[in-house]
Amino acid sequence: MDFKSGKALIGVCREEGISISEAMIRRESEVFGAPRDETIKKMTHALVVMRESVETAKAGNVGVLGGYIGGESRAHLCYIEKNGALGGMISRASAYAMGVIEVNASMGRIVAAPTAGSSGVLAGTLIAAGEEYGFDDEKLVRALFNAAAVGYLITLGSTVAGAEGGCQAEVGAASAMAASALCELFGGEPEVCLGAAGDAISNILGLVCDPIGGLVEAPCQKRNAMGVANAVISAEIALATRRTLIQFDDVVKTMKKVGAAMPAELRETALGGLAAVPNVKKFCRDCDLCK
Repeated sequence: MDFKSGKALIGVCREEGISISEAMIRRESEVFGAPRDETIKKMTHALVVMRESVETAKAGNVGVLGGYIGGESRAHLCYIEKNGALGGMISRASAYAMGVIEVNASMGRIVAAPTAGSSGVLAGTLIAAGEEYGFDDEKLVRALFNAAAVGYLITLGSTVAGAEGGCQAEVGAASAMAASALCELFGGEPEVCLGAAGDAISNILGLVCDPIGGLVEAPCQKRNAMGVANAVISAEIALATRRTLIQFDDVVKTMKKVGAAMPAELRETALGGLAAVPNVKKFCRDCDLCK
Protein backbone atom coordinates (compact mmCIF):
# COMPACT_ATOMS: atom_id res chain seq x y z
CA MET A 1 0.00 0.00 0.00
CA ASP A 2 1.21 3.48 -0.86
CA PHE A 3 -0.21 6.89 -1.72
CA LYS A 4 1.43 9.86 -3.37
CA SER A 5 -1.16 12.57 -2.76
CA GLY A 6 -3.89 13.56 -0.37
CA LYS A 7 -6.49 12.53 -2.93
CA ALA A 8 -4.93 9.09 -3.21
CA LEU A 9 -4.75 8.75 0.57
CA ILE A 10 -8.44 9.56 0.95
CA GLY A 11 -9.17 7.04 -1.80
CA VAL A 12 -7.31 4.33 0.10
CA CYS A 13 -9.09 5.20 3.33
CA ARG A 14 -12.50 5.09 1.65
CA GLU A 15 -11.82 1.85 -0.20
CA GLU A 16 -10.49 0.07 2.87
CA GLY A 17 -12.74 1.78 5.39
CA ILE A 18 -9.75 2.83 7.49
CA SER A 19 -8.32 5.94 9.13
CA ILE A 20 -5.28 7.88 7.95
CA SER A 21 -3.25 6.45 10.82
CA GLU A 22 -4.13 2.89 9.84
CA ALA A 23 -3.23 3.60 6.21
CA MET A 24 0.15 4.92 7.31
CA ILE A 25 0.82 1.93 9.57
CA ARG A 26 0.09 -0.42 6.69
CA ARG A 27 2.22 1.61 4.30
CA GLU A 28 5.22 1.70 6.61
CA SER A 29 5.00 -2.01 7.33
CA GLU A 30 4.70 -2.95 3.67
CA VAL A 31 7.22 -0.52 2.21
CA PHE A 32 9.91 -1.33 4.76
CA GLY A 33 9.03 -4.97 5.18
CA ALA A 34 8.63 -4.68 8.93
CA PRO A 35 6.08 -6.48 11.10
CA ARG A 36 3.18 -4.32 12.20
CA ASP A 37 4.16 -4.61 15.87
CA GLU A 38 7.68 -3.42 15.13
CA THR A 39 6.39 -0.46 13.15
CA ILE A 40 4.13 0.60 16.02
CA LYS A 41 6.93 0.04 18.53
CA LYS A 42 9.18 2.49 16.68
CA MET A 43 6.50 5.16 16.69
CA THR A 44 5.86 4.51 20.37
CA HIS A 45 9.52 5.25 20.99
CA ALA A 46 9.09 8.57 19.18
CA LEU A 47 6.26 9.45 21.56
CA VAL A 48 8.45 8.55 24.54
CA VAL A 49 11.22 10.87 23.30
CA MET A 50 8.71 13.67 22.70
CA ARG A 51 7.43 13.37 26.25
CA GLU A 52 10.98 13.26 27.62
CA SER A 53 11.89 16.46 25.79
CA VAL A 54 8.85 18.20 27.25
CA GLU A 55 9.68 16.99 30.76
CA THR A 56 13.33 18.02 30.42
CA ALA A 57 12.30 21.59 29.67
CA LYS A 58 9.74 21.61 32.49
CA ALA A 59 12.48 20.64 34.94
CA GLY A 60 14.46 23.73 33.93
CA ASN A 61 18.20 24.25 33.70
CA VAL A 62 18.33 23.67 29.95
CA GLY A 63 21.57 25.27 28.77
CA VAL A 64 21.05 26.50 25.24
CA LEU A 65 24.12 27.04 23.09
CA GLY A 66 23.48 30.43 21.54
CA GLY A 67 21.85 32.23 24.43
CA TYR A 68 19.07 33.87 22.43
CA ILE A 69 16.48 31.83 24.35
CA GLY A 70 16.32 29.95 27.62
CA GLY A 71 13.72 29.42 30.33
CA GLU A 72 10.73 30.76 28.40
CA SER A 73 8.89 27.45 28.61
CA ARG A 74 9.24 27.16 32.36
CA ALA A 75 8.32 30.83 32.84
CA HIS A 76 5.21 30.35 30.69
CA LEU A 77 4.14 27.29 32.66
CA CYS A 78 4.69 29.10 35.96
CA TYR A 79 2.55 31.97 34.72
CA ILE A 80 -0.21 29.55 33.76
CA GLU A 81 -0.14 27.89 37.15
CA LYS A 82 -0.36 31.24 38.93
CA ASN A 83 -2.73 33.18 36.70
CA GLY A 84 -4.58 30.58 34.67
CA ALA A 85 -4.25 29.78 30.98
CA LEU A 86 -5.57 32.48 28.68
CA GLY A 87 -5.74 30.02 25.81
CA GLY A 88 -6.77 26.85 27.59
CA MET A 89 -4.94 23.80 26.25
CA ILE A 90 -3.25 25.98 23.64
CA SER A 91 -1.34 27.82 26.36
CA ARG A 92 0.12 24.67 27.89
CA ALA A 93 0.82 23.10 24.50
CA SER A 94 2.59 26.26 23.37
CA ALA A 95 4.74 26.27 26.50
CA TYR A 96 5.63 22.64 25.85
CA ALA A 97 6.52 23.45 22.25
CA MET A 98 8.86 26.22 23.35
CA GLY A 99 10.46 23.82 25.80
CA VAL A 100 11.21 21.28 23.10
CA ILE A 101 13.01 23.98 21.11
CA GLU A 102 15.07 24.79 24.20
CA VAL A 103 16.04 21.13 24.48
CA ASN A 104 17.00 21.08 20.81
CA ALA A 105 19.09 24.24 21.25
CA SER A 106 20.94 22.56 24.12
CA MET A 107 21.84 19.56 21.93
CA GLY A 108 19.30 17.45 23.80
CA ARG A 109 17.29 14.66 22.25
CA ILE A 110 14.14 15.60 20.35
CA VAL A 111 12.02 14.16 17.56
CA ALA A 112 12.41 16.14 14.35
CA ALA A 113 8.77 16.26 13.31
CA PRO A 114 9.34 17.08 10.56
CA THR A 115 12.48 19.13 11.38
CA ALA A 116 14.49 20.13 14.44
CA GLY A 117 13.43 23.73 13.94
CA SER A 118 9.75 22.77 14.12
CA SER A 119 10.08 19.90 16.59
CA GLY A 120 8.02 21.58 19.30
CA VAL A 121 4.73 21.83 17.44
CA LEU A 122 3.62 18.21 17.20
CA ALA A 123 5.20 17.19 20.51
CA GLY A 124 3.67 20.09 22.42
CA THR A 125 0.25 19.62 20.86
CA LEU A 126 -0.06 15.89 21.43
CA ILE A 127 1.46 15.75 24.91
CA ALA A 128 -0.83 18.56 26.07
CA ALA A 129 -3.86 16.99 24.39
CA GLY A 130 -3.11 13.71 26.12
CA GLU A 131 -2.96 15.43 29.50
CA GLU A 132 -6.00 17.62 28.92
CA TYR A 133 -8.34 15.04 27.42
CA GLY A 134 -7.00 11.77 28.77
CA PHE A 135 -5.86 10.22 25.51
CA ASP A 136 -3.75 7.16 26.25
CA ASP A 137 -0.46 6.41 24.55
CA GLU A 138 -2.05 4.03 22.07
CA LYS A 139 -4.27 6.81 20.74
CA LEU A 140 -1.39 9.29 20.73
CA VAL A 141 0.76 6.87 18.75
CA ARG A 142 -2.05 6.49 16.23
CA ALA A 143 -2.18 10.27 16.00
CA LEU A 144 1.55 10.30 15.27
CA PHE A 145 1.01 7.92 12.35
CA ASN A 146 -1.66 10.27 11.05
CA ALA A 147 0.79 13.18 11.33
CA ALA A 148 3.48 11.13 9.63
CA ALA A 149 1.22 10.55 6.63
CA VAL A 150 0.67 14.30 6.28
CA GLY A 151 4.40 15.01 6.60
CA TYR A 152 5.16 12.32 4.04
CA LEU A 153 2.77 13.88 1.53
CA ILE A 154 4.22 17.35 2.08
CA THR A 155 7.72 16.06 1.35
CA LEU A 156 6.44 14.56 -1.91
CA GLY A 157 4.53 17.62 -3.08
CA SER A 158 6.67 20.38 -1.62
CA THR A 159 9.37 20.54 1.08
CA VAL A 160 9.81 20.66 4.84
CA ALA A 161 13.17 22.41 4.66
CA GLY A 162 13.46 26.05 5.67
CA ALA A 163 16.39 26.46 3.31
CA GLU A 164 14.11 25.52 0.45
CA GLY A 165 10.72 26.88 1.40
CA GLY A 166 11.07 29.18 4.40
CA CYS A 167 9.48 28.65 7.80
CA GLN A 168 6.15 27.92 6.12
CA ALA A 169 7.79 24.64 5.15
CA GLU A 170 8.98 23.84 8.67
CA VAL A 171 6.48 25.22 11.18
CA GLY A 172 3.80 25.17 8.48
CA ALA A 173 4.29 21.47 7.84
CA ALA A 174 4.52 20.69 11.57
CA SER A 175 1.34 22.65 12.21
CA ALA A 176 -0.43 20.78 9.42
CA MET A 177 0.70 17.46 10.86
CA ALA A 178 -0.52 18.42 14.33
CA ALA A 179 -3.87 19.71 13.02
CA SER A 180 -4.55 16.47 11.17
CA ALA A 181 -3.48 14.37 14.15
CA LEU A 182 -5.83 16.29 16.45
CA CYS A 183 -8.71 15.82 14.05
CA GLU A 184 -8.28 12.06 14.09
CA LEU A 185 -8.01 12.05 17.88
CA PHE A 186 -11.37 13.79 18.06
CA GLY A 187 -13.09 11.53 15.53
CA GLY A 188 -12.54 13.42 12.32
CA GLU A 189 -12.74 11.52 9.03
CA PRO A 190 -9.75 11.51 6.64
CA GLU A 191 -11.24 14.33 4.59
CA VAL A 192 -11.62 16.46 7.70
CA CYS A 193 -8.06 15.69 8.80
CA LEU A 194 -6.55 16.75 5.49
CA GLY A 195 -8.81 19.79 5.38
CA ALA A 196 -7.39 20.90 8.71
CA ALA A 197 -3.85 20.21 7.52
CA GLY A 198 -4.36 22.31 4.41
CA ASP A 199 -5.89 25.17 6.37
CA ALA A 200 -2.97 25.13 8.82
CA ILE A 201 -0.51 25.63 5.96
CA SER A 202 -2.74 28.27 4.36
CA ASN A 203 -2.80 30.28 7.57
CA ILE A 204 0.97 30.82 7.57
CA LEU A 205 1.64 30.64 3.85
CA GLY A 206 4.71 32.73 3.05
CA LEU A 207 6.25 32.65 6.53
CA VAL A 208 9.97 33.33 6.16
CA CYS A 209 12.89 31.53 7.80
CA ASP A 210 15.22 34.10 9.39
CA PRO A 211 17.07 32.50 12.30
CA ILE A 212 18.96 35.09 14.34
CA GLY A 213 22.63 34.25 14.42
CA GLY A 214 21.90 31.29 12.18
CA LEU A 215 20.76 29.29 15.22
CA VAL A 216 17.51 27.41 15.74
CA GLU A 217 16.49 29.55 18.70
CA ALA A 218 14.82 32.86 17.81
CA PRO A 219 12.37 33.56 16.33
CA CYS A 220 11.98 29.79 15.89
CA GLN A 221 10.89 29.13 19.48
CA LYS A 222 7.86 31.41 19.48
CA ARG A 223 6.95 30.38 15.96
CA ASN A 224 6.62 26.84 17.28
CA ALA A 225 4.23 28.18 19.91
CA MET A 226 2.28 29.91 17.16
CA GLY A 227 2.29 26.68 15.17
CA VAL A 228 0.53 24.94 18.05
CA ALA A 229 -2.20 27.56 18.20
CA ASN A 230 -2.62 27.38 14.44
CA ALA A 231 -2.94 23.59 14.56
CA VAL A 232 -5.58 23.62 17.29
CA ILE A 233 -7.62 26.34 15.61
CA SER A 234 -7.43 24.65 12.21
CA ALA A 235 -8.46 21.30 13.68
CA GLU A 236 -11.36 22.75 15.64
CA ILE A 237 -12.73 24.68 12.67
CA ALA A 238 -12.40 21.63 10.42
CA LEU A 239 -14.21 19.43 12.95
CA ALA A 240 -16.96 22.04 13.27
CA THR A 241 -17.53 22.80 9.59
CA ARG A 242 -16.28 19.56 7.96
CA ARG A 243 -15.41 21.41 4.79
CA THR A 244 -12.61 23.49 3.30
CA LEU A 245 -12.43 25.70 0.23
CA ILE A 246 -9.00 24.65 -1.05
CA GLN A 247 -7.94 21.00 -1.14
CA PHE A 248 -4.84 19.80 0.69
CA ASP A 249 -2.91 18.87 -2.46
CA ASP A 250 -3.45 22.32 -3.95
CA VAL A 251 -2.28 24.00 -0.75
CA VAL A 252 0.90 21.91 -0.74
CA LYS A 253 1.62 22.77 -4.38
CA THR A 254 1.06 26.45 -3.62
CA MET A 255 3.43 26.31 -0.66
CA LYS A 256 6.12 24.97 -2.96
CA LYS A 257 5.60 27.82 -5.44
CA VAL A 258 5.61 30.45 -2.69
CA GLY A 259 8.79 29.00 -1.23
CA ALA A 260 10.52 29.07 -4.58
CA ALA A 261 9.52 32.74 -4.97
CA MET A 262 11.15 33.74 -1.68
CA PRO A 263 14.53 35.46 -1.93
CA ALA A 264 17.47 33.48 -0.56
CA GLU A 265 17.81 35.98 2.30
CA LEU A 266 14.53 34.70 3.71
CA ARG A 267 15.29 30.99 3.45
CA GLU A 268 17.41 30.06 6.47
CA THR A 269 20.50 32.00 5.45
CA ALA A 270 20.26 34.43 8.40
CA LEU A 271 20.85 37.26 5.93
CA GLY A 272 17.39 38.81 5.99
CA GLY A 273 14.29 39.35 8.05
CA LEU A 274 14.78 39.54 11.80
CA ALA A 275 18.23 38.02 11.46
CA ALA A 276 19.35 41.21 9.72
CA VAL A 277 18.25 43.61 12.47
CA PRO A 278 21.49 45.45 13.39
CA ASN A 279 21.28 45.18 17.17
CA VAL A 280 20.17 41.55 17.56
CA LYS A 281 23.68 40.43 18.48
CA LYS A 282 23.42 42.18 21.83
CA PHE A 283 20.89 39.55 22.89
CA CYS A 284 23.44 36.79 22.53
CA ARG A 285 25.09 35.68 25.75
CA ASP A 286 28.54 34.14 25.39
CA CYS A 287 27.99 33.04 21.81
CA ASP A 288 31.32 32.69 20.01
CA LEU A 289 29.51 32.70 16.69
CA CYS A 290 28.33 36.24 17.31
CA LYS A 291 31.56 37.81 18.50
